[in-house]
Amino acid sequence: MTKKVKGIINKGHIYAAPVGLPALLKLQHLSSSIDDVSHNSGSNREDRNQAYYKWRMVIAYDGTRYSGWQYQPSPPTVQCIVENALAQITKQERADLHLVGASRTDTGVHAWGQVAHFVTPFNYDRLDTIHAALNGLLPRDIRIREISPAAPEFHARFSAKSKIYRYKIYNDSIMDPFQSHYAYHNVYKLNTDVMREAAKHFIGKHDFSSFVNASQNQRPRDPVKNIFRFDLTEMGPLLQLEVEGSGFLYRQVRNMVALLLQIGREATPPDIVPKMLATRDRKELAKVALSAPPHGLCLVSVSYNEEHLQLPAGCPSISFGRNRTISKCKLPFV
Repeated sequence: MTKKVKGIINKGHIYAAPVGLPALLKLQHLSSSIDDVSHNSGSNREDRNQAYYKWRMVIAYDGTRYSGWQYQPSPPTVQCIVENALAQITKQERADLHLVGASRTDTGVHAWGQVAHFVTPFNYDRLDTIHAALNGLLPRDIRIREISPAAPEFHARFSAKSKIYRYKIYNDSIMDPFQSHYAYHNVYKLNTDVMREAAKHFIGKHDFSSFVNASQNQRPRDPVKNIFRFDLTEMGPLLQLEVEGSGFLYRQVRNMVALLLQIGREATPPDIVPKMLATRDRKELAKVALSAPPHGLCLVSVSYNEEHLQLPAGCPSISFGRNRTISKCKLPFV
Protein backbone atom coordinates (compact mmCIF):
# COMPACT_ATOMS: atom_id res chain seq x y z
CA MET A 1 0.00 0.00 0.00
CA THR A 2 1.33 3.41 -0.89
CA LYS A 3 0.78 6.80 0.61
CA LYS A 4 0.26 9.95 -1.40
CA VAL A 5 2.31 12.86 -0.14
CA LYS A 6 0.66 16.10 -1.08
CA GLY A 7 2.77 18.69 -2.83
CA ILE A 8 2.17 22.28 -3.76
CA ILE A 9 0.25 23.86 -6.59
CA ASN A 10 2.65 25.93 -8.67
CA LYS A 11 1.49 27.54 -11.89
CA GLY A 12 -1.34 25.04 -12.20
CA HIS A 13 0.75 21.92 -11.64
CA ILE A 14 0.25 19.66 -8.63
CA TYR A 15 3.39 17.95 -7.36
CA ALA A 16 2.84 14.62 -5.67
CA ALA A 17 4.60 11.29 -5.44
CA PRO A 18 3.68 7.84 -4.09
CA VAL A 19 5.84 6.73 -1.19
CA GLY A 20 5.81 3.07 -0.15
CA LEU A 21 6.63 1.88 3.37
CA PRO A 22 10.34 1.02 2.71
CA ALA A 23 10.97 4.40 1.11
CA LEU A 24 9.04 6.11 3.87
CA LEU A 25 11.17 4.46 6.55
CA LYS A 26 14.34 5.48 4.74
CA LEU A 27 13.16 9.06 4.40
CA GLN A 28 12.19 9.20 8.06
CA HIS A 29 15.89 8.81 8.81
CA LEU A 30 16.16 12.39 7.61
CA SER A 31 14.01 13.71 10.45
CA SER A 32 16.86 12.93 12.83
CA SER A 33 19.48 14.40 10.51
CA ILE A 34 17.97 17.77 9.67
CA ASP A 35 20.87 19.31 11.49
CA ASP A 36 21.75 22.90 12.23
CA VAL A 37 18.08 23.52 12.99
CA SER A 38 18.76 25.68 16.03
CA HIS A 39 21.61 27.47 14.26
CA ASN A 40 19.66 28.26 11.09
CA SER A 41 16.17 28.76 12.40
CA GLY A 42 16.12 28.65 16.18
CA SER A 43 13.32 26.13 15.95
CA ASN A 44 12.87 22.44 16.67
CA ARG A 45 9.36 22.21 15.33
CA GLU A 46 9.92 19.45 12.78
CA ASP A 47 7.58 16.49 12.99
CA ARG A 48 9.62 13.38 13.83
CA ASN A 49 7.05 11.19 12.06
CA GLN A 50 7.08 13.24 8.86
CA ALA A 51 8.87 11.96 5.77
CA TYR A 52 11.15 14.48 4.09
CA TYR A 53 12.67 14.86 0.64
CA LYS A 54 16.06 16.53 0.40
CA TRP A 55 17.22 18.72 -2.50
CA ARG A 56 20.66 20.01 -3.46
CA MET A 57 21.28 23.37 -5.16
CA VAL A 58 24.35 24.95 -6.76
CA ILE A 59 24.15 28.72 -6.35
CA ALA A 60 26.07 31.61 -7.87
CA TYR A 61 25.92 35.14 -6.49
CA ASP A 62 27.53 38.55 -6.58
CA GLY A 63 28.10 39.25 -2.90
CA THR A 64 28.51 43.02 -3.27
CA ARG A 65 25.08 43.93 -1.85
CA TYR A 66 24.87 41.20 0.79
CA SER A 67 26.11 40.68 4.33
CA GLY A 68 27.45 37.24 3.52
CA TRP A 69 25.61 33.93 3.20
CA GLN A 70 24.47 33.17 6.77
CA TYR A 71 20.88 34.05 7.59
CA GLN A 72 19.97 37.40 9.06
CA PRO A 73 16.95 39.49 8.03
CA SER A 74 18.67 42.90 8.04
CA PRO A 75 20.93 43.78 6.38
CA PRO A 76 19.99 41.06 3.89
CA THR A 77 22.07 37.94 3.33
CA VAL A 78 22.07 35.51 0.42
CA GLN A 79 20.54 32.74 2.53
CA CYS A 80 17.73 35.07 3.60
CA ILE A 81 16.89 35.98 -0.01
CA VAL A 82 16.98 32.35 -1.20
CA GLU A 83 14.87 31.18 1.74
CA ASN A 84 12.23 33.82 1.03
CA ALA A 85 11.98 32.63 -2.58
CA LEU A 86 11.82 28.97 -1.54
CA ALA A 87 9.14 29.70 1.06
CA GLN A 88 7.03 31.50 -1.52
CA ILE A 89 7.25 28.64 -4.03
CA THR A 90 6.98 25.66 -1.70
CA LYS A 91 4.46 27.29 0.69
CA GLN A 92 6.65 26.11 3.59
CA GLU A 93 7.86 28.12 6.57
CA ARG A 94 11.58 28.98 6.41
CA ALA A 95 12.13 27.05 9.65
CA ASP A 96 10.77 23.93 7.95
CA LEU A 97 12.99 24.25 4.86
CA HIS A 98 16.19 23.80 6.92
CA LEU A 99 18.33 25.46 4.26
CA VAL A 100 22.06 24.87 4.90
CA GLY A 101 24.99 26.18 2.83
CA ALA A 102 28.36 24.52 2.35
CA SER A 103 30.26 27.74 3.08
CA ARG A 104 29.37 30.74 5.23
CA THR A 105 30.86 33.31 2.87
CA ASP A 106 31.55 36.67 4.47
CA THR A 107 30.14 40.11 3.63
CA GLY A 108 31.07 41.10 0.07
CA VAL A 109 32.44 37.67 -0.90
CA HIS A 110 31.14 36.14 -4.14
CA ALA A 111 30.34 32.57 -5.16
CA TRP A 112 30.13 30.63 -8.39
CA GLY A 113 29.68 27.20 -6.81
CA GLN A 114 28.03 27.57 -3.40
CA VAL A 115 26.17 24.34 -2.54
CA ALA A 116 23.10 24.24 -0.31
CA HIS A 117 20.39 21.76 0.61
CA PHE A 118 16.80 22.13 1.76
CA VAL A 119 13.95 19.75 2.54
CA THR A 120 10.26 19.47 1.69
CA PRO A 121 7.57 17.11 3.00
CA PHE A 122 6.60 16.28 -0.61
CA ASN A 123 8.32 15.01 -3.73
CA TYR A 124 8.58 16.66 -7.15
CA ASP A 125 8.03 14.81 -10.42
CA ARG A 126 10.25 17.34 -12.24
CA LEU A 127 12.59 20.11 -11.14
CA ASP A 128 12.83 22.44 -14.12
CA THR A 129 9.59 24.20 -13.12
CA ILE A 130 10.68 25.05 -9.58
CA HIS A 131 14.14 25.91 -10.96
CA ALA A 132 12.67 28.48 -13.37
CA ALA A 133 10.33 29.81 -10.68
CA LEU A 134 13.18 30.34 -8.22
CA ASN A 135 15.31 32.26 -10.69
CA GLY A 136 12.23 34.24 -11.64
CA LEU A 137 11.79 35.40 -8.04
CA LEU A 138 15.45 35.91 -7.13
CA PRO A 139 17.29 39.17 -7.89
CA ARG A 140 19.67 39.13 -10.85
CA ASP A 141 22.76 38.93 -8.65
CA ILE A 142 21.67 35.52 -7.27
CA ARG A 143 21.19 32.54 -9.63
CA ILE A 144 20.35 28.90 -8.97
CA ARG A 145 22.60 27.07 -11.44
CA GLU A 146 21.44 23.55 -10.64
CA ILE A 147 18.83 21.67 -8.59
CA SER A 148 18.98 17.94 -7.97
CA PRO A 149 17.51 15.35 -5.60
CA ALA A 150 19.77 14.42 -2.68
CA ALA A 151 20.05 11.32 -0.53
CA PRO A 152 18.91 11.67 3.10
CA GLU A 153 22.56 11.29 4.22
CA PHE A 154 23.78 14.21 2.08
CA HIS A 155 24.74 17.38 3.95
CA ALA A 156 25.93 20.45 2.05
CA ARG A 157 28.52 21.38 4.69
CA PHE A 158 29.46 18.20 6.54
CA SER A 159 29.61 15.95 3.44
CA ALA A 160 32.06 18.28 1.65
CA LYS A 161 35.52 16.84 1.07
CA SER A 162 37.15 19.95 -0.42
CA LYS A 163 36.51 23.56 -1.45
CA ILE A 164 38.15 25.83 -4.00
CA TYR A 165 38.47 29.58 -3.47
CA ARG A 166 39.85 32.13 -5.94
CA TYR A 167 41.20 35.57 -5.09
CA LYS A 168 41.72 38.16 -7.85
CA ILE A 169 44.27 40.95 -7.71
CA TYR A 170 44.49 43.71 -10.32
CA ASN A 171 48.13 44.73 -10.34
CA ASP A 172 48.39 48.00 -12.24
CA SER A 173 48.58 51.73 -11.56
CA ILE A 174 45.06 52.27 -12.95
CA MET A 175 42.16 50.00 -12.00
CA ASP A 176 40.02 48.36 -14.67
CA PRO A 177 36.50 49.64 -13.81
CA PHE A 178 34.99 46.35 -15.01
CA GLN A 179 37.02 44.49 -12.37
CA SER A 180 36.44 46.91 -9.49
CA HIS A 181 33.78 44.78 -7.77
CA TYR A 182 35.62 41.48 -8.22
CA ALA A 183 39.35 42.17 -7.87
CA TYR A 184 41.54 43.91 -5.30
CA HIS A 185 43.46 46.86 -6.77
CA ASN A 186 47.15 46.72 -5.91
CA VAL A 187 49.23 49.63 -7.22
CA TYR A 188 52.60 48.24 -6.07
CA LYS A 189 54.48 46.02 -8.50
CA LEU A 190 54.30 42.44 -7.28
CA ASN A 191 57.06 39.86 -7.55
CA THR A 192 54.98 36.83 -8.57
CA ASP A 193 57.94 34.44 -8.40
CA VAL A 194 58.42 34.93 -4.66
CA MET A 195 54.65 34.77 -4.16
CA ARG A 196 54.57 31.32 -5.81
CA GLU A 197 57.51 30.21 -3.69
CA ALA A 198 55.76 31.37 -0.52
CA ALA A 199 52.41 29.78 -1.50
CA LYS A 200 54.07 26.35 -1.58
CA HIS A 201 54.64 26.59 2.19
CA PHE A 202 50.87 26.56 2.75
CA ILE A 203 50.43 23.20 0.98
CA GLY A 204 49.96 20.22 3.30
CA LYS A 205 48.38 19.71 6.69
CA HIS A 206 49.02 22.60 9.08
CA ASP A 207 47.61 24.32 12.14
CA PHE A 208 46.25 27.60 10.71
CA SER A 209 45.56 29.32 14.04
CA SER A 210 47.72 32.25 12.91
CA PHE A 211 45.45 32.82 9.92
CA VAL A 212 42.01 32.73 11.53
CA ASN A 213 40.09 35.77 12.71
CA ALA A 214 38.35 35.25 16.03
CA SER A 215 34.59 34.90 15.66
CA GLN A 216 32.73 35.97 18.80
CA ASN A 217 35.99 35.50 20.74
CA GLN A 218 35.91 31.75 20.14
CA ARG A 219 38.84 29.66 18.99
CA PRO A 220 38.15 27.25 16.12
CA ARG A 221 37.32 23.67 17.11
CA ASP A 222 39.92 22.23 14.74
CA PRO A 223 42.48 24.68 13.34
CA VAL A 224 44.28 21.92 11.40
CA LYS A 225 43.41 22.02 7.68
CA ASN A 226 44.85 20.27 4.65
CA ILE A 227 45.74 22.48 1.67
CA PHE A 228 45.98 20.46 -1.56
CA ARG A 229 47.22 23.18 -3.90
CA PHE A 230 47.81 26.93 -4.04
CA ASP A 231 48.25 28.25 -7.60
CA LEU A 232 49.02 31.71 -8.95
CA THR A 233 47.98 32.50 -12.55
CA GLU A 234 48.93 35.69 -14.40
CA MET A 235 46.65 37.13 -17.09
CA GLY A 236 48.24 40.45 -17.89
CA PRO A 237 47.69 42.75 -14.88
CA LEU A 238 45.12 40.34 -13.42
CA LEU A 239 46.49 37.79 -10.94
CA GLN A 240 44.43 34.82 -9.76
CA LEU A 241 45.32 33.02 -6.54
CA GLU A 242 43.42 29.73 -6.40
CA VAL A 243 43.56 27.51 -3.32
CA GLU A 244 41.97 24.10 -2.74
CA GLY A 245 41.71 22.55 0.70
CA SER A 246 39.77 20.19 2.93
CA GLY A 247 38.22 23.21 4.62
CA PHE A 248 39.01 26.75 5.68
CA LEU A 249 38.79 28.73 8.89
CA TYR A 250 37.09 32.10 9.26
CA ARG A 251 38.88 34.55 6.90
CA GLN A 252 41.76 32.11 6.46
CA VAL A 253 41.98 32.59 2.67
CA ARG A 254 41.95 36.38 2.90
CA ASN A 255 44.66 36.30 5.57
CA MET A 256 46.86 33.97 3.50
CA VAL A 257 46.42 36.26 0.49
CA ALA A 258 47.28 39.31 2.61
CA LEU A 259 50.60 37.76 3.63
CA LEU A 260 51.36 36.76 0.04
CA LEU A 261 50.73 40.36 -1.03
CA GLN A 262 53.29 41.60 1.48
CA ILE A 263 55.75 39.00 0.19
CA GLY A 264 55.01 40.03 -3.42
CA ARG A 265 55.72 43.65 -2.51
CA GLU A 266 59.04 42.37 -1.12
CA ALA A 267 58.21 43.80 2.29
CA THR A 268 58.94 40.42 3.87
CA PRO A 269 60.70 37.21 2.66
CA PRO A 270 58.90 34.02 1.52
CA ASP A 271 60.18 31.98 4.48
CA ILE A 272 57.95 34.01 6.81
CA VAL A 273 55.07 31.63 5.96
CA PRO A 274 56.38 28.57 7.88
CA LYS A 275 57.49 30.86 10.70
CA MET A 276 54.02 32.41 10.92
CA LEU A 277 52.37 28.97 10.87
CA ALA A 278 54.63 27.90 13.74
CA THR A 279 53.57 30.81 15.96
CA ARG A 280 49.87 29.74 15.93
CA ASP A 281 49.14 33.31 16.99
CA ARG A 282 46.90 35.62 14.94
CA LYS A 283 48.43 38.66 16.66
CA GLU A 284 51.80 37.86 15.08
CA LEU A 285 50.28 37.93 11.59
CA ALA A 286 48.59 41.26 12.37
CA LYS A 287 52.03 42.79 12.85
CA VAL A 288 52.87 41.98 9.22
CA ALA A 289 49.60 42.00 7.25
CA LEU A 290 45.91 42.79 7.57
CA SER A 291 43.13 40.77 5.91
CA ALA A 292 42.74 41.26 2.17
CA PRO A 293 39.44 42.95 1.20
CA PRO A 294 36.46 40.60 0.68
CA HIS A 295 35.41 41.63 -2.85
CA GLY A 296 38.38 39.87 -4.47
CA LEU A 297 37.33 36.48 -3.08
CA CYS A 298 35.04 33.95 -4.74
CA LEU A 299 33.93 30.44 -3.73
CA VAL A 300 34.50 28.51 -6.96
CA SER A 301 33.30 25.00 -6.11
CA VAL A 302 32.63 22.42 -3.41
CA SER A 303 33.51 18.75 -3.96
CA TYR A 304 31.85 15.65 -2.52
CA ASN A 305 32.45 11.91 -2.58
CA GLU A 306 30.49 10.10 -5.27
CA GLU A 307 28.38 8.19 -2.76
CA HIS A 308 27.06 11.49 -1.39
CA LEU A 309 25.91 12.50 -4.88
CA GLN A 310 24.01 9.30 -5.67
CA LEU A 311 20.44 10.09 -6.70
CA PRO A 312 17.68 8.39 -4.70
CA ALA A 313 15.45 5.86 -6.47
CA GLY A 314 12.29 7.22 -8.06
CA CYS A 315 13.49 10.79 -8.04
CA PRO A 316 13.17 13.44 -10.79
CA SER A 317 16.14 14.21 -13.02
CA ILE A 318 18.62 17.00 -12.30
CA SER A 319 17.66 20.44 -13.58
CA PHE A 320 20.35 22.62 -15.17
CA GLY A 321 17.79 25.18 -16.32
CA ARG A 322 15.66 25.46 -19.41
CA ASN A 323 17.09 26.28 -22.82
CA ARG A 324 14.69 28.28 -24.94
CA THR A 325 14.62 28.06 -28.72
CA ILE A 326 13.01 30.18 -31.44
CA SER A 327 11.38 28.11 -34.17
CA LYS A 328 10.81 31.03 -36.51
CA CYS A 329 12.21 34.52 -36.61
CA LYS A 330 9.34 37.00 -36.48
CA LEU A 331 11.45 40.11 -37.17
CA PRO A 332 13.14 40.43 -40.58
CA PHE A 333 16.80 41.34 -40.70
CA VAL A 334 17.51 44.59 -42.55
